[in-house]
Formats: sequence, C-alpha cells, structure tokens
Amino acid sequence: MKLARRAALHAIAGLALAPSLATAVRGQQSPETHTSSEVVAMLLYPRMTALDLVGPYHFLASTGARVELVSADPSLAPVPSDLGLAIQPTMSFETCPKDLTLLFVPGGTGGTIAAARDPDTIAFVRDRAARARYVTSVCTGSLILGVAGALRGKRATSHWIARDLLTQFEAIPTAGRVVRDGGLITGGGVSAGLDFGLALAAELRGEEAARAIQLISEYDPEPPFDSGSPETASAETVAAISAGLARFVDEAQTLRIVTA
Repeated sequence: MKLARRAALHAIAGLALAPSLATAVRGQQSPETHTSSEVVAMLLYPRMTALDLVGPYHFLASTGARVELVSADPSLAPVPSDLGLAIQPTMSFETCPKDLTLLFVPGGTGGTIAAARDPDTIAFVRDRAARARYVTSVCTGSLILGVAGALRGKRATSHWIARDLLTQFEAIPTAGRVVRDGGLITGGGVSAGLDFGLALAAELRGEEAARAIQLISEYDPEPPFDSGSPETASAETVAAISAGLARFVDEAQTLRIVTA
C-alpha cells in the first residue's frame, strides 16, 4: 500500500511522546513550520469541554495542516475549559484568516450556551463558515453552528442529550459518531471527537495516511465499561445524567438561528 512519506513522518513527528524523534524528522525547521497550505481554525471559548477540542486537534495537527486556536479575546489570554484546563489561543477573531479550509467548534454545557448567545462569536462562526471548505463540530458545538445558521437542511449530530434539539435550527438530527452532509461534518459527544478527528485526517490526507496516524497514536480503544451511550448504559445511569443535564437542555431549547 502506498503512503505519502511526508504525511507518515509528520504523524510521527507530531507526537508529544517523542520530542527527540520530532527534532530528527523536522531537522532545522521551526516548530511553526507546516507541511501544507490548509488552514484549520478551532474555536476556543470559556467553559468548553477540552476533550471535544484536544482529540480533533491531535489528529488534525498530525496531518501537517496549519491549526490555529481562535479566541474572541484579542489579548490571547488562556481560555479555561469547563474542568479548568486552560488552553492557549494562537489567534483572535480579528487576526484569524477569512478563508479557511476547516472551521471547528467544540461543545460543552453552560459555556456553550454563553457562546451561542454571544453576538461576536456567532458573527465570527457565520462569517468563516460561509467560505470554509469544511464546517465541523463535536458534541454540543453543533448548537453554536445551528445558531449561526450553518445547519439548515443538513443532517447533523450532537451529544445524545442535545441531538433532537437540532430541529430548532432546521437541521435533520442524525445519530452517529461522525455524520457528514457535504462539507458539514459533525461528531457525537466528547469522545466521538477521536473518531471525528481520524475521519478528518482521512479527508485531508487519505485513508492510508489516517491509518498511519491512528497507529502512531495507538488509538485502539477498549473501554472498561459498556456504558457509552443511552442504549448500552443502565436506565439508572441514563436517568441520573439526564437529570443532571436538565438545566442545560432547558437553556438550549431557547436557542434559535440568529441572522446577520
């Protein structure tokens, strides 16, 4: 099987597990050097769910694409996740390129509601989504895409607790870890971002390159429990999580498409 040597080497070089190997592969290149012209913008906002972003970031960055972490704050202060992990943005809304290969939006709960109600965030997402080749999200990030009008008439997914709410944005709720409708690619809840990230790597670099990235990442999941969906979790667990997220769902039900 043929595999682009550069893609495979970049997949290896991108691993934080092997900094010495990264140095050997990149030689004298700056860590800022990218191996392609694609530009990926990943939205950051306070109280997002970090894993929604970090999983896809790993796989997208491993393709050699230029990946920018974009914040509304022009000071580029670290952005805290819902569990306190702070992520350093690389660009603001003002400095982010107008034309993107891929726009990505992570999810969360209260932070996602706040972002979906923020006029500047929605204006940014609407503007970049209008020209991006791929418009994407993981988990409840699809709610933000919905408010920006990017889901109209499209099949899309979200975290299971919020998936049916996508009808509020004229979308077609669709169950799945990764759901594609043309240039719109959405992922299910949180951990689905890993499958989603691999799917995007294959989209940008081809299946064989994505397989190499999967292998070097040793992505071969064997969860210790079969409780990762409402269909496999116990009724008691589903009820407890549903009750815990009830306030979020109530808030999300008030969201609607915001036009320019």
